Amino acid sequence: MAKSSEFGAFMEKFTLQPSPSQHQLPLSDLSFAVKDIFDVEGYVTGFGNPDWARTHSAATTTAQAVADLFTAGATCLGKTVMDEMAYCMYGVNKHYGTPTNPCAPDRVPGGSSSGSAVAVAARLVDFSLGTDTGASVRVPASYCGILGFRPSLGAVSTVGVVPMSQSFDTVGWFARDPIILSRVGRVLLHLPDVDPIKPSQIIIAEDCFRLSNVPSDRTAQVLVKSTEKLFGAQCVKHIILGDYVKDKVPSLQHFMDKGNEDQEDNMPSSLAAISRAVRLLQRFEFKNNHGEWVTKVNPDFGLGLHERIWDAVKVTGENIDFSHLVRTELRAALTALLGDHGILALPTTPGEPPKVQENPGESDVFFSRPFSFLSIAGASGFCQVSIPLGMYDDVPVAISLVAKHGSDGFLLNLVETLYDTLQEETRKLKE
Repeated sequence: MAKSSEFGAFMEKFTLQPSPSQHQLPLSDLSFAVKDIFDVEGYVTGFGNPDWARTHSAATTTAQAVADLFTAGATCLGKTVMDEMAYCMYGVNKHYGTPTNPCAPDRVPGGSSSGSAVAVAARLVDFSLGTDTGASVRVPASYCGILGFRPSLGAVSTVGVVPMSQSFDTVGWFARDPIILSRVGRVLLHLPDVDPIKPSQIIIAEDCFRLSNVPSDRTAQVLVKSTEKLFGAQCVKHIILGDYVKDKVPSLQHFMDKGNEDQEDNMPSSLAAISRAVRLLQRFEFKNNHGEWVTKVNPDFGLGLHERIWDAVKVTGENIDFSHLVRTELRAALTALLGDHGILALPTTPGEPPKVQENPGESDVFFSRPFSFLSIAGASGFCQVSIPLGMYDDVPVAISLVAKHGSDGFLLNLVETLYDTLQEETRKLKE
């Protein structure tokens, strides 16, 4: 495969144009790239690992999400680099290289949808497709200073996408512009155009923002000021999310005492417990999907990934039922909190992207904190968007908005409404 040198984003470049149409199609002027986890007819889906590519044939059909984009008139310019088997949020690939983060070239781009995020951030395409199981759209969107959308679980078809963990797998997308983010979303989600709805409340997760390395005046206060300007001060609420979750999700007790590594960073025990419940179920489903292939082929994996993947292959089913119960209880608790048109706001990640030369084998430690934040939408199946808020200390800053399951259109409209004001408030901080 010929890999482009353009920021190292592409695994393989090609141009697939939609069939000519007499009508103006919703995405006819846009180009996109796809993560190498999506089937494209006639191309091998590499899943980030050359041993996988070697042992699998070319796809005979195209993934439904990609086909929907073709039908809507978009042009595909190639497949992008990803972390091996989608099993990391770092963005490093031993075999195909680390795509260069256009916003901070000395920092990792985040993964596993690394190349898709970089292709958008570097303006090589208008938008791109990724997948988000643990955080694989939201993290690279945050690290690369672009918009990234994780839809509600099941809202976008995963047919023709290599599964990682079906209880969490979603098809997400990246864009630089909120209008394009919304246009793409309406195609993938099969949504009609509807007028924006004013949020009933925007709830600031105070404990999560306190844990962030970025001062809250660069994140939470930017959102508060923007919300007050657009919707009024009465719309803003505050919550200690860890306490609310601990009270409303009793099944978390089964994960509260499984090590204390997260508490060393002052992470609320309930949020750390969600993270552990999610990781257990993800490992178990990954094993069911790919354990046989890993055992048979014994693939060459990068540093850190080898150990993590083999740990997953050896995982047992203990506490799996409790993981499912946590998901059910958390969805009910957050649905009650947000109602139909409430929003939960939190940092996308609590820390800055690590430097490229740092040891990717240590990424489990590095990502234990952000995964506690990122597991909230993952475990509940809610939709989440990561919105860039400029730079702080020479690295991108982002904030996330979470809405209840099935509220994807509402959330996309809200991003369009809020975006310019958020950027304006961000610029004021530099003046």
